[in-house]
Amino acid sequence: MGNKPPQALEVEEAVLGAMLVEPSTIDASMEELSVSCFYSPQYQMIFEAIQALVNEHSAIDMVTVTAKLRAKGTLDAVGGPVAIADLTGKIGAAANIEYYIKVLKQKAIQRDLIKASTDILKMAYDESTNVDDLIDSAQTKVFDAVKNNVKKDVQDIGSIINEAMSEIQEMQGKTGLSGVPSGFQSIDRVTMGWQKSDLIILAARPSVGKTAFSLNLARNAAVMHNMPVAFFSLEMSAIQLVKRLMTSETGLPADKIKGGKKLEDYEWVQLETRLKNLSKAPLYIDDTPGIPLMEFRTKAKRLVKHNGVRLIIVDYLQLIQGPPDLRGMREQEVAAISRTLKATAKELNVPIIALSQLSRQAVQRQGGGGKPILSDLRESGSMPIWSSSSTVPTTRASARILKTRTRPTSSSPSTATARSETSR
Repeated sequence: MGNKPPQALEVEEAVLGAMLVEPSTIDASMEELSVSCFYSPQYQMIFEAIQALVNEHSAIDMVTVTAKLRAKGTLDAVGGPVAIADLTGKIGAAANIEYYIKVLKQKAIQRDLIKASTDILKMAYDESTNVDDLIDSAQTKVFDAVKNNVKKDVQDIGSIINEAMSEIQEMQGKTGLSGVPSGFQSIDRVTMGWQKSDLIILAARPSVGKTAFSLNLARNAAVMHNMPVAFFSLEMSAIQLVKRLMTSETGLPADKIKGGKKLEDYEWVQLETRLKNLSKAPLYIDDTPGIPLMEFRTKAKRLVKHNGVRLIIVDYLQLIQGPPDLRGMREQEVAAISRTLKATAKELNVPIIALSQLSRQAVQRQGGGGKPILSDLRESGSMPIWSSSSTVPTTRASARILKTRTRPTSSSPSTATARSETSR
């Protein structure tokens, strides 16, 4: 015996019949239901006809729906005018329409989950499928199956204000920053720390100090505040990054850390002593070169879930491999990467700092005080940008990347001073 997909044909008939006879049920049905909520192909066609009439602001009844189906050439496929007339005799009580809608949505979710499970099963048996891609795809399919049929209610301004007031009241009893500290007072005064679900673009020309500055952001959060941080380095190896951190943490010359000069005995002691805090810090480094976008999402989800990561840093955005279908269309690929990074930050509820290259136009342009503008972001001008001069997000026309010289706090190492173009 084969399994029958979840369905409730009598409820589908009751909903369609109510829409044909009782106008008050149309708005609720149109808001909550979609074509996929109906299992029967005939009922899907009828619902599509009703949708078309609603979009045309036409009356909904047996006559108009029959005419619309005839115009679409699907009247015979649904059973002719007789089938439409039969539906008007199978209506349920208009007061029960919310219950009928709930039943149809539940059946639709069940069918979508079955389809998602079948797709996941096929991919799992395919030996050519990358495991990281499989995990991310499985999570996405299950999430989409539920999300597509669960709508978020519209909120009134009063309830949102009450929620905001509760957060403000909660913050009054706390001192310090509300987000992940950067360790730089001038930045923390503006941002109150890196806030949850934000995507922050740190942009500069090559060899200006983006990596050095971002490493200090990671170090300050992980070492000074014991907040788990994930650092995705697509350009430099993990050993290179750690040697930079060791130089900053110990104060020893970089050429001695790199092996160009021999360490004295007292410097070995200094090295071991000052690295104790760094070695215990919750800092996680992934140096996969050219990491695919889906693999990044999977690893980020795992780090947040299992390691409690509070901040993610990507060095740098243009080196991530975008969707395969956009290869060769570089601007669209980078735009898709930035959108995915923002969606990931929102989904995981953690801030993501993405480093980005600036084009040569930023240094060749005359006037404007040398400040970069949105279109200077290399290979894409569609990244979400915040102005550091305000806590309000700017528009495309007015978005600017604030060019600043940041200085470390007194607790930060002296070598942390970095000159960089930052934006939030």
